[in-house]
Amino acid sequence: MGRAFEELVAEAEAAPVEGWDFSWLDGRATEQRPSWGYQRLMSTRLAQVTAALDVQTGGGEVLAGAAKLPPTMAATESWPPNVAKATGLLHPRGVVVVAAPDEPPLPFADEAFDLVVSRHPATVWWREIARVLRPGGTYFAQHVGPASVFEVVEHFLGPQPEEIRRRRHPDDESAEAREAGLEIVDVRLERLRMEFLDVGAVVYFLRKVIWIVPGFTVGRYLDRLRELHERIQETGPFVAHSSRFLIEARKPA
Repeated sequence: MGRAFEELVAEAEAAPVEGWDFSWLDGRATEQRPSWGYQRLMSTRLAQVTAALDVQTGGGEVLAGAAKLPPTMAATESWPPNVAKATGLLHPRGVVVVAAPDEPPLPFADEAFDLVVSRHPATVWWREIARVLRPGGTYFAQHVGPASVFEVVEHFLGPQPEEIRRRRHPDDESAEAREAGLEIVDVRLERLRMEFLDVGAVVYFLRKVIWIVPGFTVGRYLDRLRELHERIQETGPFVAHSSRFLIEARKPA
């Protein structure tokens, strides 16, 4: 018999959720990684340009993993705790971190960058990306795809309509990129297996990734959590699937 429901939930409710580090979930949840290896591919591209921008850098963890950065490297982030974290992590590498809201305009001049990168941006302003890219420049990013982790979403919120399920579809985002004047070079979509080994992992995940179940609190969803706990006890890990796509777009020379 596993640990008690109340104990698992209380532990997950007390855990700090700042930043973008998911190590609290080690041994409690797993997520398959996309086959393409975004950070490695991003690093290769950064090493080949003279000026680049990382949009919505979070705590700067992904960018900090690049082996070589270009002579001019900037990053934007909107959430104050992440701005501070990213500055501490990236400033020693010569990166300027700019506190900027996730809305247009980007605080840079036209044609300022050879390369714009982003991992899991909340919103994508294609016209702004096209504006700050030099002719021949590239946007290279990994986005969250459609119906990501919807097994979790629908457990708590019930069946979602097709228009909600389709949001962030690579076909739609590619069309928006073309409308902004960019050419699509590459798009790859994968659905990736996730496993939650106990109800505490689900509580922690929903507290940290706040857009999965907006307004989530333990009190509000106590019955659904208890039901999920019993299901995991009886049948094993709760399985969901994240959705990720790689997109590369070029500004015509």
